[in-house]
Amino acid sequence: MSRVPVPAIGTARRLVVKIGSALLVDPARAAPRTAWLSAIAADIATLRARGTDVIVVSSGAIALARRALKLTRPRLRLEEKQAAAAVGQIRLAQAWTDALHGHGLTAAQLLLTLEDTEDRRRYLNARATLTTLLGLACVPVINENDSVATAEIRFGDNDRLAARVAEMVQADQLILLSDIDGLYTADPKSDPAAAHIPVVAALTPAIEAMGGEPPPGYSSGGMRTKLAAARIATGAGCAMAIALGHVAHPLRALEDGARCTWFLPAPEGRSARKRWILGALQPQGSLTVDPGAARALAQGRSLLPAGVRAIGGHFARGDAVVVQGPDGARLGHGIAAYGSEDAARIIGHRSADIETILGWRGRDEIVHRDDLALL
Repeated sequence: MSRVPVPAIGTARRLVVKIGSALLVDPARAAPRTAWLSAIAADIATLRARGTDVIVVSSGAIALARRALKLTRPRLRLEEKQAAAAVGQIRLAQAWTDALHGHGLTAAQLLLTLEDTEDRRRYLNARATLTTLLGLACVPVINENDSVATAEIRFGDNDRLAARVAEMVQADQLILLSDIDGLYTADPKSDPAAAHIPVVAALTPAIEAMGGEPPPGYSSGGMRTKLAAARIATGAGCAMAIALGHVAHPLRALEDGARCTWFLPAPEGRSARKRWILGALQPQGSLTVDPGAARALAQGRSLLPAGVRAIGGHFARGDAVVVQGPDGARLGHGIAAYGSEDAARIIGHRSADIETILGWRGRDEIVHRDDLALL
């Protein structure tokens, strides 16, 4: 039987790394594990030097503030969690700033909620910010916005948030650093016969049944939420690994072959979003392109303002539009990066002229290739 090929972290173009509270916070001192943070920052610096974009999704804000606020009960009320998050986010951001700065990297903080990843306009705003930060060689550090999120608008765990971020930025790989080196057939702490599973090719009901209850303590994760994250990530065409985080250089260890569980991306994952754009979004307007732009789109490029001849309908930024050729034939659907009024002012012009025309600088593309589904 041929061996199933597994991803290699060194080949990732864009990588999302999720880090839980138990790894980042020393419970005895309620303070960051500075030596461990410095080591993983070194791993990130190595990846960045090779051209890999790295985004960190980091827990730890509430855990860092509990002791200072004398909130030491196992379960906190919502308003107490929000207060702790407000205090702890400052400490968490400073810990990452110090760790990454020590290796010549600039940290940037983003706070997201579930709604930010489900509302199209917020989704586009968050993605544009992340893309810009990566282009500026920053390392975005993301956490759930626990100081304002309530039950109906929150993830409740950063495993699924990390998967949504990986989907948002079209990451190649998502790494969930944990206190366990992957998925087992049963809980290895209670079942000595539990077997490690190195590769999961598909998330079957049998695999999902292996998820247990979240562990006690500060963490809100557990294998169940990791499997939920795997479904999101692999469905978006992103490979995911569950790997041991309690080592000095966890990303380097993973690259060197440390044991983990890889969840392979769904073969149709990258096209799933394209199908969503084509089939699930109701177009609110149209963009008619010139012959040169039509050829560029067929080659997989983005639609620039210079290639648009005319606009039809009224649409807002983030709405779906029909993209049609010079003869009116429908070429596909896309998500507009500009509303119709602003788009009407910049069509036919170079991207470099957008700021002069509008008075502010948006995206260079009127429809980015990642937001374009051709027929």
